[in-house]
Amino acid sequence: MPKAIDLGQYIGREPERLTLEERQALAGNWIALQIYSPATLPLKRMEAVGGTVGDCVTTLQKRGLDPRQFEYTLFSSVL
Repeated sequence: MPKAIDLGQYIGREPERLTLEERQALAGNWIALQIYSPATLPLKRMEAVGGTVGDCVTTLQKRGLDPRQFEYTLFSSVL
């Protein structure tokens, strides 16, 4: 049985800076990244991580963020 991981530990992290072990642990989960806009110039940081897009939306809403301002990507261990 796979080890359960705390997905919250990845919020605020840059996908490119994850270790190979962290990437493998996140593989198959969804991540939410703020949509780029010249007005906001967001950093490329994971703002939500979950097993489904719905999980990401719930996390964003709990954090007071607008889910419509994010793109959702199925995380792969290879970037």
